[in-house]
Amino acid sequence: MILENPDLILPGEVNTLSELFYERVRRNPRSPAYRYFDAASSEWRDLSWADIAAEVERWRAALSGEGLASGERIAVMLPNGVEWVCVDQAAMSLGLVVVPLFVNDRPDNVAYILHETGARLLLLDQPERWDALRLVLAGSDSLQRIVVREDGAVNDPRVKTLRQWLDAATGHAPEPAGRGGSRDDLAAIVYTSGTAGRAKGVMLTHGNILWNAHASYCSNPVSAADTFLSFLPLSHTLERTVGYYLPMMANARVAFARSVAQLGEDLATVRPTALISVPRIYERIHDRIQTQMEGRSALARGLFRRAVDTGWARFQFLRGRAAWSPALLLWPLLRRLVAGKVLARLGGRIRLAVCGGAPLPEEVARTFIGLGLPLIQGYGMTEASPVLSGNCVDDNDPASVGRPLRDVEIKVTEQGELLARSPGVMLGYLNDPAATTAAIDAEGWLHTGDKGKIENGFIYITGRLKDIIVLSNGEKVSPADMEMALASDPLFEQVLVVGEGRPCLSALLVLNRERWSVLARQLDMPQDDPRALQSPIVVREVGRRIEGLTRKFPGYARIRRFSLSLDPWTVENGMQTPTLKLRRQRIAEQAGAVIDRLYAGR
Repeated sequence: MILENPDLILPGEVNTLSELFYERVRRNPRSPAYRYFDAASSEWRDLSWADIAAEVERWRAALSGEGLASGERIAVMLPNGVEWVCVDQAAMSLGLVVVPLFVNDRPDNVAYILHETGARLLLLDQPERWDALRLVLAGSDSLQRIVVREDGAVNDPRVKTLRQWLDAATGHAPEPAGRGGSRDDLAAIVYTSGTAGRAKGVMLTHGNILWNAHASYCSNPVSAADTFLSFLPLSHTLERTVGYYLPMMANARVAFARSVAQLGEDLATVRPTALISVPRIYERIHDRIQTQMEGRSALARGLFRRAVDTGWARFQFLRGRAAWSPALLLWPLLRRLVAGKVLARLGGRIRLAVCGGAPLPEEVARTFIGLGLPLIQGYGMTEASPVLSGNCVDDNDPASVGRPLRDVEIKVTEQGELLARSPGVMLGYLNDPAATTAAIDAEGWLHTGDKGKIENGFIYITGRLKDIIVLSNGEKVSPADMEMALASDPLFEQVLVVGEGRPCLSALLVLNRERWSVLARQLDMPQDDPRALQSPIVVREVGRRIEGLTRKFPGYARIRRFSLSLDPWTVENGMQTPTLKLRRQRIAEQAGAVIDRLYAGR
């Protein structure tokens, strides 16, 4: 499989990610590298590897002018685009360590990361973000330079616009970029979601990421004929390794989507052959298709269901999991009438659609695969650079997360926990040796915290060792932290936060009867009528309280919907243990219909 791409750069041929970039420039200077939308001309533009190398040199000159020493950290808080590539490659060519930040992260979280990493330079997109961030840094930061991509008035001598910063470096000639550095050198510090307390900084080496990009390539090879559409944030390790470095390794092109809101238009224009995303994007497309089908005739809805069912049966037959059926003879017609038209909205050329970061709902996977989209799931974690396993297009079990990548060892403990060992396992957590020791044992096994099983070489995730909710966008949340915050209000007698595999968090709230009586009188509502709990007045008041109690949590960890009840969970009704701990799974099962209603239409 590796020899199918003559342009492939093997990990053994380079030592660092910077060397990977310059080796690609040397080999294929005129090949298309990146495509982006130029807002000034309202046109899509292409850059060759030589073009992007020339841009990187401007950034190298500007960074060199800051006098930063090898090993120092710079933080990048930019949306996906050419600028991300430029600062990343320029920094690594100078031996600097990149700290990726999510553009929509809360200022206090960003401030914590900047402080812990001792970042010397911060690159962000809008001056308003710096204004908000500066208030929480309170002069305790180590930043010597803040570069803002967009123009705007900022009262801070350290701040320069990107144009000023790059223009000021004209004439400054850094040492030529060439070979140097070790595979064991630190390349990036990537922060986890902070599911149990503060986020932890995962230290990844050049060797970690180079190995992972190549191992992922070996499972599903790509070539110069492929175009990736990049919209999962580059601060996400899955996008950075598989959607950025892997295409560079294989000489594939990357097009940067304008925004998630414009994704439909960009799919139709760019017509990518490869997509990488978390489940939420596929869920949104699926929901849009379902909504459109609701407005169609009964005949159209029937044809759509038949196309999905027939396509799924064909998929199962081709993989030896089901017998042939005469109904499969309908597939060419259904593909022309239904499936082909749906896939055309995705550009019509996708041959590899990767889903990772969280479980993909079975209905969504079945629909897309039934329509002929080559959708595969994988598994990993930031601490593993990040991919540990993945399905292949020609060897795909949608119920699994695939087979281990080459050179990955997986075993299951007596408690059912998946342990992994590979060349991609992190150096450790920054400034946290205790957490590092807890995550990586003396034999080098990474403790994933996920429960699973291995059958016929495929890995199946069955649960989590710790009580963590994984949203459909891949973000992880500790429900205990959220529940504790909500329970601090005496109105809420019992709290259960849900959202596994869903687009957002919701809460099941049991109200304290005495407190409810008081509130009902204040709102002039009948306290003994259960229907009052669904009154817009009550819902608005409870929502206001929830917002105040959860303000400290990141945006993705907020409660978006909730249900109210006066019936407590007790030992007698089986919803509590004798030690008065909530039986989470049993409550969620018992309230299944309520939970489904909370997410209806999402």
